[in-house]
Amino acid sequence: MTSHVLSDTRVLTGRSLRHILRSPDTIITTAITPIALLMLFVWVFGGAIDTGGDGSYIDYMLPGILLITIASGISYTAYRLFLDMQGGIFERFQSMPIARSSVLWAHVLTSAVANILSVAIVTAVAFAMGFRTGASFGAWLGVIGILLLFTLALTWLAVIAGLSAKTVDGASAFSYPLIFLPFISSAFVPTESMPGPVAWFAEHQPVTSIVNTIRALFAGHPVGDDIWVALAWLVGILVVSYGVAVAVYRRKLR
Repeated sequence: MTSHVLSDTRVLTGRSLRHILRSPDTIITTAITPIALLMLFVWVFGGAIDTGGDGSYIDYMLPGILLITIASGISYTAYRLFLDMQGGIFERFQSMPIARSSVLWAHVLTSAVANILSVAIVTAVAFAMGFRTGASFGAWLGVIGILLLFTLALTWLAVIAGLSAKTVDGASAFSYPLIFLPFISSAFVPTESMPGPVAWFAEHQPVTSIVNTIRALFAGHPVGDDIWVALAWLVGILVVSYGVAVAVYRRKLR
């Protein structure tokens, strides 16, 4: 990215962040559902779920809740992008000496900031509910890095949805399958407890390796091969979704 692109991205990101600051309810709303799930699973279902370990259930399931938080938050990125498209903002930007890519990057960076804040709120609530971790400073950096990479990968998917959707509901509804995906993974119960075909899917979908990596980092345990599988999934999704989003964006501006 040239200095011109960076400068334009900084200005447009500031514009998007001001919208977030003027309506902080979007961040709060994003955090409400994961917090409700956290309370439901820990205080209602937790006592009946055997994870096969000695730790508390909240320690086991928090990584999955954090992924659900991000999956919920990115729907707002698609929503805001769709509104900009429908409102003619992009056409106005085209008439100005602004780097085209900076418009998309502004939405992506705004999504990253908003989701980091939502994840911080959910994590704080988890600590208040009894979550404890033996993670070192380096392990915490690893967790933050994986969550940020997860956010970027899903945000570029949200960009595709926001650019391609025909209605507001269609722009944000794409995130529903992503929110549901952690439930068919190792996020809440061990995959060994699932029926054969479901267990196979859970073992081979990306959320399981991501959850297992974050859980190991929180516990201070070796991450094993899960981290490489998780990174391969995340980088692959990020590269593909970025390429498709840029192609769709260019086609829209013709």
